[in-house]
Amino acid sequence: MEQKRPLVWLSADSRQDTTGLPVEKHWQATFVNAASPPVALHPGWVGKPVGVCNLAGLSPEQAEGVRHWLELLPVRCWLALVQPSQKEQPEIQRLIRDYCQDYHTLPADWPRLNNSLGHMWGMSRLNQADNSAGHLGYQDVVLEGPSETIRRTRSLLRRFAATGEPVLIYGESGTGKEAAAEFVHRHSDRQHQPLVKVNCAALPPSLTQSELFGHERGAFTHALKARKGRIEAADGGTLVLAGADELTPEQQSAILRFLQEGQIEPVGSNRVITVDTRVIAICNTPLDQLVRQHQFREDVFYRLGNLTVTLPPLRQRLEDLPYLVDRILETGGGKNYRIGNATLIAMARHSWPGNLRELQNRLSQAMLLARSLRLEPEDLGLLGAPLTSHPDRLSLEAYRAKADQEAISTSLSLTHQNISAAARLLKISRVSLYRLLEKHQLQHLSNHSSHQNPDRGNGEGS
Repeated sequence: MEQKRPLVWLSADSRQDTTGLPVEKHWQATFVNAASPPVALHPGWVGKPVGVCNLAGLSPEQAEGVRHWLELLPVRCWLALVQPSQKEQPEIQRLIRDYCQDYHTLPADWPRLNNSLGHMWGMSRLNQADNSAGHLGYQDVVLEGPSETIRRTRSLLRRFAATGEPVLIYGESGTGKEAAAEFVHRHSDRQHQPLVKVNCAALPPSLTQSELFGHERGAFTHALKARKGRIEAADGGTLVLAGADELTPEQQSAILRFLQEGQIEPVGSNRVITVDTRVIAICNTPLDQLVRQHQFREDVFYRLGNLTVTLPPLRQRLEDLPYLVDRILETGGGKNYRIGNATLIAMARHSWPGNLRELQNRLSQAMLLARSLRLEPEDLGLLGAPLTSHPDRLSLEAYRAKADQEAISTSLSLTHQNISAAARLLKISRVSLYRLLEKHQLQHLSNHSSHQNPDRGNGEGS
């Protein structure tokens, strides 16, 4: 008997599920009601390669709610179902353009729909296998997660992708800036064209023009044949300038004409070549700061920084930790490993200066050193993190109070201020947690969460 493949079925019709639909013959569907408000997914919610977004009967007022669900659900490829009259509606067009790889017009041709889903599923699995075998690691999951912080970042990147403007990506080391650049390219109308990367920090000033613009045969010593430059190689696609803040003033001057006019001139040639190449610049240091310090040309900055996004560090998206841990373990071949509550709290208290790269490295180390399938704080090297910068000033009682406060704040952050989930994480009752909140004068957290459904964050949205 053929094994059913996993599928998410997101429907704007609250009365409909997948029961009885022909798709059930080939797919094990998880139904999600798009008419319900988006909620935080359970940390154990596993992503699916493909999903169907049924937009039939969608009203303009519901479009934003469906958009939130599409941002929240960890589905790699979406296929939309629309009614013929909906194809001319701007809201439907934006949803399909921004989130879906394909769409079908209702009434559904079920054999054709099944073939399309099968093709998307196969391509998604191939990409996943390629990523697992390569060196992407944390880069493959860095933009995933249920937190509002990373959801807003994904939404912004999708909007940038829909334009042809240059994009400037900032972020600390290990936040996944290259993954963000690939995300923009993958969701743009240039996705089937070349994506060419240039490491600006490793680009010798003397070879800048040859590397970027190309050269003719005999243009200089050892130029034995003509060579196409990186910019021309990316014609029609995207050029990623990684470490653009490392460009010297001379290198900045060299690329100015290309940025202004879209034209290049190979070394040793009188030919002027017009190219249609989109530029995405990646920086650690804000370019406007370098401009003020007279280390970066203002005219180059303004041609690179039309659209700007800053990737959040891991410490600002702690709600994503449980999900990211599961995904990194899954892609790294550690599906059988589990993270206990004490380990999760220790991870949330860590400052993560290396961000997602550090998280991946610590998890890789833990899988090598762990004595069981349950990863403990010491396996990740997270034991002994100080509670305060001046521990000698704390009495034993104050030390315990400080530990209680940090554990409570961390558990609430990890569970989106959900009292019930936080209590379970701490292995205490809700009543005990409320008492601790009052004891340590943390009523503001209690008040914030009291307006929410305490069990809302534990469902799978199905």
